[in-house]
Amino acid sequence: MSDPRRRGTRQGGRPAAARPAFDPARAAALDVLKAVRVDDAYTNLVLPAVLRHHGLSGRDAAFVTELASGTIRRRGTYDAILAACVDRPLSKVEAKVLDALRLGTHQLLSMRVPSHAAISTTVDLVRAKVSSGAAGFTNAVLRKVTAHELAEWIGLVSPDPRVAPVRFASIAYSHPQWIVEELRQAVGWTELHDLLAADNEPPKVTLVARPGRATREELPGEPTAFSPYGVVLDGGDPGELPAVRDGRAGVQDEGSQLVAMALAAAPLTGPDATWLDLCAGPGGKAALLAALADQQGARLVANERQPHRSTLVARSLAGAPGVLGIVTSDGTHPPYAHGSFDRVLVDAPCTGLGALRRRPESRWRRKADDVLTLVLLQRSLVGSALDLTRPGGVVVYATCSPVVAETGGVVDSVLQTRSDVVLEDATALFPDIPGCAGPVPGTVQLWPHRHGTDAMFVALLRKV
Repeated sequence: MSDPRRRGTRQGGRPAAARPAFDPARAAALDVLKAVRVDDAYTNLVLPAVLRHHGLSGRDAAFVTELASGTIRRRGTYDAILAACVDRPLSKVEAKVLDALRLGTHQLLSMRVPSHAAISTTVDLVRAKVSSGAAGFTNAVLRKVTAHELAEWIGLVSPDPRVAPVRFASIAYSHPQWIVEELRQAVGWTELHDLLAADNEPPKVTLVARPGRATREELPGEPTAFSPYGVVLDGGDPGELPAVRDGRAGVQDEGSQLVAMALAAAPLTGPDATWLDLCAGPGGKAALLAALADQQGARLVANERQPHRSTLVARSLAGAPGVLGIVTSDGTHPPYAHGSFDRVLVDAPCTGLGALRRRPESRWRRKADDVLTLVLLQRSLVGSALDLTRPGGVVVYATCSPVVAETGGVVDSVLQTRSDVVLEDATALFPDIPGCAGPVPGTVQLWPHRHGTDAMFVALLRKV
């Protein structure tokens, strides 16, 4: 006898209850938010797996990407708005429901989604994933959200910017207050809002043609403004490009390309045979450095402390010329003799506040207390790099952060505690880039709102 459930009936002939319907694209976005919240996943890394699971591609995949990433970027603003629309603290709202409310709010206030579609699809999703009661609650809250446009809401839920400018900027641009204050100290009040706004703009995909292995001309897109190896991709999946698939090119922000180029171009006296990337994971800068080293007759050692990131480095360097070795070791206590290297890159672990546009979840994970711990590590890594560099050799210290304690503060500390190092003028390595002076004379600071790159910091130190 056939199973009556397959005919849409229960035993006894009554119709079976239909499963609640929901939009797969919105369900995928909700899965991304859950992975970020529960598993500490990174949005850009978890998205491909979620899209494959839901069988989404093309326009649907682009919709999910904007919905999930945009919701995470603007979470602080949306939470302030939602707090004005619910009858309880947001901490008392079930996490899955709050995620859905954020998704609905992003569609209503920041995407070109008709109100009825944004509300009905979110309600259907909550009904399917949580309960009918939660769906009714979601419907009521989102209808309140439609009462105002985004700019009007910000004016209603934010303090007077003349009275509480940091708090206003925190809500208006969706950054925690401590991050707003750190960025204010780095860039000043005049440009602060431009920087915060740039953090909320999704970055375009930038590719690098690794010299000697690929040319920029074989990659689609517009040439980057400052790197001779980069292009800004027009669209599509970069992994489908032959040069990327073969490892001859890769996805890399223009600012990161410029950091690797700075190490390779720094003036050097004496031998130039052995380079070191002390904190090489996940391998993007190491791959470009290996190509540049090969062109200059040198070889690169890629060092990475964490085994899983060391595996990523090996994958990035597969088949690349110019590689002397890939080593898994602690950069603060590396297994190399002092004075072994001519050039060393310290792309140090940092708060990552210079890459908030591409890592939107970082602003909600980092804490102010993280800064001191990272600064101590950064000082130790720079000291180790200087020990490993021969007299006359150079160290490039770089961070993807504009936080003054992680940039100029680290450089000042190194210069005060070591007599065998001098600070060279790194701006000479960036001659065609306007407005890139760093917090210490001779250092470089790139900015998303000025240069369209991540906020990379560069200092050039010479061992004497």
